[in-house]
Amino acid sequence: MDATLDNTSKHNISIETTHSKPPKFLSILTGDWNEINESDRFGKCRSVTEFEKLNRVGEGTYGIVYRARDTKSNKNVALKKMRLETQKDGIPVTGLREINILLNLQHENIVDMLEVVVGKSFESIFLVMEYCEQDLASLLDNMNAPFSEPQVKCIMLQLFSGLQYLHENFIIHRDIKVSNLLMNDKGCVKIADFGLARKYELPVRPMTPTVVTLWYRAPELLFGSKTHTTAIDIWSAGCILGELLDHKPLLPGRSEIHQIDLILDLLGTPNDGIWPGFSKLPSLENFTLRKQPYNNLRDRFPGLSEAGIRLLNIMFMFDPNKRASAEDCAESSYFKEQPRPCDPEFMPSFPQHRLKRKIPKGAEKKENRKSLDDPFKTFGDGVPGQALLKRARWDS
Repeated sequence: MDATLDNTSKHNISIETTHSKPPKFLSILTGDWNEINESDRFGKCRSVTEFEKLNRVGEGTYGIVYRARDTKSNKNVALKKMRLETQKDGIPVTGLREINILLNLQHENIVDMLEVVVGKSFESIFLVMEYCEQDLASLLDNMNAPFSEPQVKCIMLQLFSGLQYLHENFIIHRDIKVSNLLMNDKGCVKIADFGLARKYELPVRPMTPTVVTLWYRAPELLFGSKTHTTAIDIWSAGCILGELLDHKPLLPGRSEIHQIDLILDLLGTPNDGIWPGFSKLPSLENFTLRKQPYNNLRDRFPGLSEAGIRLLNIMFMFDPNKRASAEDCAESSYFKEQPRPCDPEFMPSFPQHRLKRKIPKGAEKKENRKSLDDPFKTFGDGVPGQALLKRARWDS
């Protein structure tokens, strides 16, 4: 079967498909569109009809996530349906990038991608992943009591382990946040949603600064830097540690300007002395920062030990080159002092909070409507459903 790339600037595979005609590929030799035999349409991929759809559980950067049962193995899995409704020329490079990255990762703290399955049309492509019972965002929304400090340490050590593995394999996640941290019923934390993840190389190539959910976005991104390093994931992890300790979001900005203002309130105003090249960052041409000379981490966390404050400080270094690595964080004395981290197997499983999502006020009717737009009977048919409603912390 011949194929070519149509419009390589978009990195999309050229496919012609309609609901009334069989799909076709454009021949690289003749320039003609060739029909695909029905027996060849799935290639080596299984059909999504081999899975029983159970319910809709979440939404990632570039796809909707379902819980389903593999009818062959009888195991529950997570099916992430890639967003292709707006694509005219095949699979977007963001989806290909996520598939490529996940297929090459194998770590206990990284969500495991098992295979790719397809539906009845080219608009229905699903990533099959291991199923985890809950994510930290829904737990934080629904728990009656916050995580204890030993449980916080357990979660963070697992996060650092996953990040260390990613960074040693030259991958930046670029969207670390509580809703992208999953937890199974054995207390194992797994990093998920690699829709924004990128491989990096030396010398570092410029990338768009508009990544990472606003509340977890590093200052170099807020100030317009196009140089992305593993340090942006460490800043996000620091925001998660602060959120778990403070029992509320650490830096809940309403806009980029407000986000910068919250960072200055907590950590003080950076300068070229502590962050070489700071004054030359692109966004600083548009405004001048107010002077705030004090680091207020101790006031924000009065009950935290000195080792805990030191850990937050090295994760929140303004200069990305001086910010701690994931390995440095995992070796912090904070995790070696009392109270010690609990073992993952002793983490609570929270069965009463599984699959819960908060719905914004006034959105109940829309939430009810989605069940009509997302029928079980059309699973894999390429029928677009209503976007899953998510709490405000996921939006940015």
